[in-house]
Amino acid sequence: MSTFLLMKNYIINGIKLDKYQTKAVFCNKDRYLVIAGAGSGKTLTIVAKVNYLLENGFKRNEILCISFTNETVNSLKNKLLSNNIDVDVKTFHRLALDLLKNKKNISNNYLLDYVIEEFFYSIIYHDNTYKLLEFIDNIEETKETIKSFINQMKGLNYELSFLFKLIYNKSINTDHKILLILILKVYIIYEEELISEDKIDFNDMINLAIKKIDSLKYFPYKYVVIDEYQDTSICKYLLLKKIIDKFNIKLMAVGDDYQSIYSFTGCNLSLFINFKKYFNNSKVIKLKNTYRNPSDITIISKEIVMKNRNQINKRLKSCKYGNKSIAVVYYDDISSINVIIKEIDDILILGRNNKDLENINIDFNNKNIRFLTVHKSKGLEAENVIILNAIDDVLGFPNKIKSNEVLSYLRNYSYEDEERRLFYVALTRTKNRVFIFTKKYKESIFIKELFKDFKWKIKIVDLSKKTLNNC
Repeated sequence: MSTFLLMKNYIINGIKLDKYQTKAVFCNKDRYLVIAGAGSGKTLTIVAKVNYLLENGFKRNEILCISFTNETVNSLKNKLLSNNIDVDVKTFHRLALDLLKNKKNISNNYLLDYVIEEFFYSIIYHDNTYKLLEFIDNIEETKETIKSFINQMKGLNYELSFLFKLIYNKSINTDHKILLILILKVYIIYEEELISEDKIDFNDMINLAIKKIDSLKYFPYKYVVIDEYQDTSICKYLLLKKIIDKFNIKLMAVGDDYQSIYSFTGCNLSLFINFKKYFNNSKVIKLKNTYRNPSDITIISKEIVMKNRNQINKRLKSCKYGNKSIAVVYYDDISSINVIIKEIDDILILGRNNKDLENINIDFNNKNIRFLTVHKSKGLEAENVIILNAIDDVLGFPNKIKSNEVLSYLRNYSYEDEERRLFYVALTRTKNRVFIFTKKYKESIFIKELFKDFKWKIKIVDLSKKTLNNC
């Protein structure tokens, strides 16, 4: 009989973990990845792992938890503290700053914006660069592209030589080269501003910390636990890998490739999917139960996201039976949302874009309702979810606004794949039902797929003709 079958379920503060969560907690591999689906108890597993480490010889100041934003750090820290566990929880940037001994002044987020504005307002006229403007269709869009390119380039730890190679590459078309020349000029001015003010930006923190590791004599932690590992970028991986290799640090990484929705910030899903390639002699463990979504949503959401080419196949099982938990709602006027809200409570209203959440008038003051974009909803849940604007349109869901092609020189990812993962995130926030709002003859590709593959499992609510029979 296998050791796995003989294991007793781990218990923390009266909560019994399932056998897969327990396996993740007891795993003694030096480096391993826990693949967690939506609602599979990812945070509980992290808290239990830290508790297990403290029970088995590790001191609280030898354990470091890492997450990716201040918000997720605070959330994880509060979960740990509620279980009487007090260990360090940091972002990668906070870790990098600590390694640099806080000796650097950090530039605010607006310096690059200021440099770009000054460049187009006056600096561009100091030489012949302004002549390139006649080849630019949209100045404001160009400014955004320049900002994104510089931030992502630094986030990937690319040097200035990378830009020169692109500019002198004969296979790159003229329109792209013009934009790359503008990026180069702004980048140089931006770096000069940082140096003159004796400052670094957020990307510099990671890149300088990577270099710092070579001279580092001591690292205080012996075990690192990383949450949301699917959001890792190359530079964050390089920082982590150098620390782990030099000081022989143990690692548990946790995440869900289905919920990787931040490629625009430089995250690289390959680091997650190919974990064993990046960490030799490592192990992968899958959590296989979900405790949030009804069974039909668990099945349908998985099938939708697995239409992507590079996702890990998971066999999540739900402990909650569901039948027609997804409703497609046809509407003419968004005010008809009140017909749905009248019948439910604890509601998360999700928009693909901020604009989706504007001009929604709710007639009920006694309802527990939150309004968020799908990106901001990751990690949250509610009894009921309403997804807005699932129509076939540039600003629908999926969104069809694509970034400038010049950004593809920095990274190669599928915009369509990311929109599909975003839809997965939206569907899996619910503990009960999902209402997806669309319009007749303008249904998005996601609605069409639901009808094609799962029509018998989908409820249709037609509010476009003011008929409430199916509600």
